[in-house]
Amino acid sequence: MSHDALPRLSFIDIAGSPYDVGAALGQFGRAALHEHFRTSAAWRELTARRADPRIGTMAMIVRERFPRYWAELQGLAAGLELAFDDVFLWNCRGDIWAMAPDGCTTVQLPGSPHVIGHNEDGDPEFAGHCALAHVTSEGGNSFTAFVYPGSLPGHTFAATSAGLVQTVNNIRPLAGGAGTPRMVLARAILDAPSLDAVLALLRSAPRAGAFHLTLAQAGDERLLSVEFTAQTLSADQVEAARVHSNHLIHADTGRMSQIVTGSSGVRQRRGELLLGHTLQSDPQDRARGILWDAADPELPIYRTDPADSDVEN
Repeated sequence: MSHDALPRLSFIDIAGSPYDVGAALGQFGRAALHEHFRTSAAWRELTARRADPRIGTMAMIVRERFPRYWAELQGLAAGLELAFDDVFLWNCRGDIWAMAPDGCTTVQLPGSPHVIGHNEDGDPEFAGHCALAHVTSEGGNSFTAFVYPGSLPGHTFAATSAGLVQTVNNIRPLAGGAGTPRMVLARAILDAPSLDAVLALLRSAPRAGAFHLTLAQAGDERLLSVEFTAQTLSADQVEAARVHSNHLIHADTGRMSQIVTGSSGVRQRRGELLLGHTLQSDPQDRARGILWDAADPELPIYRTDPADSDVEN
């Protein structure tokens, strides 16, 4: 999102049971999400998909396998003063609709230390209504995450008390599944004790949608790039500088049927070009230079236009 014309990002501190955490997040995002649901084309698209039979299966999986996040979703609905089914549907948006407005670009620079740079691109209607949330949830890790109104934490960027760092990029596969909603999986990662535990979680849980994750942990030498869909999972250890936009690019997954938007394709190619031109730069400056690039006026890496072609900035 643009940092040029927006108010300072809010900071909220939340502690309590999973239900309490969800309720506090809901209270924070209530006004913004109510307005969004009133005017949003994205919400109209989702409500047209209410009858998708996968939604009931996804709800059953979360309730039975992830009761802490089920409680967090229940609290979220209460805090938002919205029906639980609406809030659950909203948190499954990318699982049942490939063009949900969730974007992002990530730069991965392995080294000592690793540098991870991330542009958080989301629905422009939420500009000025997001926050950094420090969350202490009973039974889990404490963490700090960028949060959107009405959404579980975890699907953006975050750092946890276990030393884990995660950034997340939207992926748009043409084939989904009836598994765990991808945003629930991203939330569960924030409670993981280690990178190996994250990979075990992603491999063992049935998956509904697709994400790209960049993962690192203090005390672990690995920098990981993970792509997962309902059908497959690819985990690469990053040994050389990379960039990742919003489509599958790993050797194991890149040939899967997916939507590659014009913006995602241009950002990927431009980012890779800039990686080759900035070999001698300070790593943090290198990441910023790529993420703030706007050389292409129509499809820049750094997106600020409310009329962005992917409905993201």
